[in-house]
Formats: sequence, structure tokens, C-alpha cells
Amino acid sequence: METLKILYRIPSQYIAYLKTTIESYDGMAVVTTVDPQAALVELKVSPGCETLIHELLDHLTIYENIPLTRIVRPGPNQP
Repeated sequence: METLKILYRIPSQYIAYLKTTIESYDGMAVVTTVDPQAALVELKVSPGCETLIHELLDHLTIYENIPLTRIVRPGPNQP
């Protein structure tokens, strides 16, 4: 299995909180700020942790009102 990479747009005031929260789950995922101006972060999710990360992101969105917008990147064979 490969590491899953997911790109999100999140208001910049939440980036540090998201990073701290996700990385507190040791080995689940790493959060990297791709573009601070555009508030884009990339999550590199460890194999086997995909369901857990999606549940955590749902919780942050629903119960903590953190707006997360997933950015879909075209695959290598797409324009």
C-alpha cells in the first residue's frame, strides 16, 4: 500500500490546530503546508489509516466547525 496524499484548503488560522491534532495520532498522518498564501495543506496518510483520518476530519468539520475543502488534483493521465 502507498501513502495517501490528500490536499485541503483550510482557513489559515486553523492550520496549526489541524497539524497538531492530526499529528498527535502518532504515525497516522503528516500535515504539510503546501501554500500558506492560499491556505493549502497536504495530508500524507499512512496505509491503513484512511478511515480514521476521514472520521477525524469529519469530526473537526461537524463538531468544531473547521471548514475543510478537499482539492481534487487530476491524475497523471488526466488533463
